[in-house]
Amino acid sequence: MPYLPGLDGLRAIAVVGVMIYHAHHSWLPGGFLGVEVFFVISGYLITLLLIGEHERSGSVNLGQFWKRRFRRLLPALYVMMALVAMYITAFATQHRESTRGDFVASFFYISNWYQIWVGQGYGAGEAFVPLRHLWSLAVEEQFYLAWPLVMVLLLRRSRGKLPAVGLKLIMTSVLIAVIVAVVYVPGATAGTCDVEGFTNGWATMFGRCINVNEMLYLGSFSRAGGLLLGAGFAMLWRPMAIMRGPLRDKGRQLDALAIVGLALILFFMVTMQLLESQVYNPWLFRGGFFLTGVATLLVVAAASHQRAATGRLLGNPVFAWIGTRSYGLYLYHWPIYQIIRGQANIDLSVIEFLFAMLLTVPITEASYRYIETPIRKGQLRSMLSGLRREPRQMMAAVSVVALLGVTGISLLAANPQCVGDVGKSLCENDSAGGTDSSVPVTQASVVDSVAPNDTVAVTTTEPKVPQQYVAIGESVMVGAVNQLQGAGMFIDAKENRGPEGVKNTVIKLREAGDLGAGSNLVIQVGTNAPMGDAEVAAIMAQVPADAGNVFFMTLKADVDWVPANNTLINSLPITYPNVKVIDWATQSAQVELCPDGIHITCNGSAAAKFYSNLILAAVGLPAIS
Repeated sequence: MPYLPGLDGLRAIAVVGVMIYHAHHSWLPGGFLGVEVFFVISGYLITLLLIGEHERSGSVNLGQFWKRRFRRLLPALYVMMALVAMYITAFATQHRESTRGDFVASFFYISNWYQIWVGQGYGAGEAFVPLRHLWSLAVEEQFYLAWPLVMVLLLRRSRGKLPAVGLKLIMTSVLIAVIVAVVYVPGATAGTCDVEGFTNGWATMFGRCINVNEMLYLGSFSRAGGLLLGAGFAMLWRPMAIMRGPLRDKGRQLDALAIVGLALILFFMVTMQLLESQVYNPWLFRGGFFLTGVATLLVVAAASHQRAATGRLLGNPVFAWIGTRSYGLYLYHWPIYQIIRGQANIDLSVIEFLFAMLLTVPITEASYRYIETPIRKGQLRSMLSGLRREPRQMMAAVSVVALLGVTGISLLAANPQCVGDVGKSLCENDSAGGTDSSVPVTQASVVDSVAPNDTVAVTTTEPKVPQQYVAIGESVMVGAVNQLQGAGMFIDAKENRGPEGVKNTVIKLREAGDLGAGSNLVIQVGTNAPMGDAEVAAIMAQVPADAGNVFFMTLKADVDWVPANNTLINSLPITYPNVKVIDWATQSAQVELCPDGIHITCNGSAAAKFYSNLILAAVGLPAIS
């Protein structure tokens, strides 16, 4: 098989798209589709290599194939992981426990399934996740492990019928696209699976909540479509065989198709976002991935044709340099982004992006020259022999091994901890939030529960005095628990609470005696789930008739259902005379929120104090300083 520089150029376009998307989603909303381009190219080239080896030797040496793949992929990966682990140990020890599972999953190439299991997909933010991008390498490596076994069977049984097999593989890719379209869950997806009363987009598998659309995005089966599309095309379009047939003079026509393919890829990268306002793009899951793969094949067909200009144009020195180092660029850019911005889903500025590139490019070049290329060419043994001959290099190697040992022990020994500002505030709420009160035991219940001859001391319990100021909320209010409690309010706030959860909490506090005559009640609900008149009516029906005012807070979040929820909340005083509105949606513009644009715990206590004072002013309590 000849070297195809045009495919390196196509890799360059793919990796640049991914890096721009990871830096700032709005710059290139569909840049993540570069991964699908990689999948198609990988399926095409790996299948060509296996067919070529079988034709040359009459068999496929699986051991040698896997050895070449491991030698190509593992060294740079493990070096990157080692560098990230050392950084965490030295400068970010608070993230040791939270990233430990990522290291284990990445080491065994199962990152995609680990992320599905723990709910750490591309839509998840507020976490330091320097290895999140390795999900795609896990999908490819799983393909590299399984596909040669399938190819051995196909080459033995269908050696003279490969074009027919290729068509079946392409049809299998179509079938996968259809299955993904059917399984895809449309509409707004709940933030997490335990939102009370709203679980759209989540399913239970093996007793675990799974985000369905994230599983479709990360899963080995659902993303095998691009790999199989490339593999099937390799059985139909073999560069050397094409030049012996009637298509050898069709270079210009193929160049025209390549222009169409490139235009489609760029159009999808510019227009097709993954997730917006908690809604996963339906066009992406209902044909977007498949069409990106087909567009990639149009470019591959021309780039692999010796008489087409596409290969020469895409194989220009700049694109070829980027393409040959695309693996390293992909490996190193993401952890560098994470180190700069501190957590996922925060957009880099132009200056930060350029700084990240100034770090990524030389690290990638060093990895390519001194790690990837020598080991790929089988020079590892000579490199180790050189260490034994050079005492200084040996000492340096021993120091690195010792440092890695300390790093490994540090990661393993880290105690479980809450990670991220929002996570910490939620953990604090487990002990500091509203207390569960039980109904006082009455005299009658005590007497009924004892035997006739027993002697008991009967005590009477005074009725509990209701709390004058009660607040029920979700994760935003969790961030202000300490401030509101210190100001004299009774708080019951919980992450992922929905309208049904608020209703049940009102019932609980009413029956416990904490909510009753004269209680002023503040409610914030609607960030995690859509709600309508019926949900609000169900909440209000449980509020004691002799309670004081009920204050509903508007919501600040870039979530699909929030505008409608705010419209509903602002209209409540018309229906319920005792309801007043606290306009958090508007007033929140005066403070700096977390990068997700929702929570109030990421930039010191200023936002939490402002939020608390907004509530305190509404209910008539003194402000806090």
